Amino acid sequence: MPVLGPSSAIGRPIPVYRGRYGGWDEVRESLAGRGSAVLVATLGDWMPGAQGAEPPDDEPDYPGDRAVLGRDWARYQAMSHDQVRGRFLASRLLLKTAAGAALQAPPQTVDLAYKLGGRPYLRGCDQVDISLSHTEDLLVVGLTRRGWIGVDAELAGRTLLGTGAEKQICTPHEAAQLELIDPELRNPALVRLWTLKEAYSKAIGQGLRFRFTEFGFAPGADRVQVLRPDGSPGTGGEWSFGTWAVTGYTVSVALFDAGFDETPDIAAATMLDDGLVDALIGPTRQG
Repeated sequence: MPVLGPSSAIGRPIPVYRGRYGGWDEVRESLAGRGSAVLVATLGDWMPGAQGAEPPDDEPDYPGDRAVLGRDWARYQAMSHDQVRGRFLASRLLLKTAAGAALQAPPQTVDLAYKLGGRPYLRGCDQVDISLSHTEDLLVVGLTRRGWIGVDAELAGRTLLGTGAEKQICTPHEAAQLELIDPELRNPALVRLWTLKEAYSKAIGQGLRFRFTEFGFAPGADRVQVLRPDGSPGTGGEWSFGTWAVTGYTVSVALFDAGFDETPDIAAATMLDDGLVDALIGPTRQG
C-alpha cells in the first residue's frame, strides 16, 4: 500500500477479516497509539449471512447477522435489490464489528444510529467518531477518538478527466494546477482530489451538500491541507489527511483533531457511567 499523502496521525489502512484474529489487535493498537485507525476489507469477506455460510471457526459464539445489525435489520429486510442488500449487510457488519473492537464490546451491543444526511454515529459513545465508505468490492471504515474522521474510496482507474467532472470537482486554483501536471498523471490526481474532498466533507458532516468547488487541495502536494478556491490556506494543523493505493482503489482519509482527552482507554466500560453501560451492554459487558 504505497502512501501518496502520508499522515502519522492516521497511519496506513489495516486489512481486516471476519473472526477474532482478523487484524483486530492491530486496530486496537492503532487506536491506542495514534488515536485513530483506518480499516479496509473486501465485500465478500463480510457477506457470510447473505451467502448462507457458517461463521469462521474462531467465531463460535457469533450471535448471527440479525442480532448484530440490531435496528438496521428491518431496513435490511425491506431492501428488494440483492446487491444493495448484500452491500448494506456487509458494510454494517464490518462497521459494528470495528466499533465493538474499539469499545471492547460485542458488536451486537453497539448502538448504531444516523444523523441527518445518513452519517453513522455510535449512540452514547460520542468519544469515538466513525466513518464508512464502500465502492465495488472494497469497504473502508475510519475510527478516531481524536475528533472527527471521514473516509472515501474510488476505483483508481475511474476516468474523470475529460468527462466534465473537473467543473464539478475543481476550484480555479486546482484546475490551473492540474494543467501543470504530466498528462498521464492528471486523471489519478483528479481521482485523488475527489476522494479527499469526499472524506473531508464526511468528516465535517456535510457529505455532497458542500460544493466541491468551494474548497480544494493542491494536486500532488506532499503536505495536504484544505485550500480556498484561490489557493490560499483554508485550514490549519488541526487537520490531517492521507491517501493510499489499496488493491486497485484510491482511499483517502480526513482527520480533525479536536484536542480531546489523550487517554488510550476507550473501552465502553471506561467511557460511560455504570448505569449507561448496563443499559447498553448489560450482562455481555466486557472489561
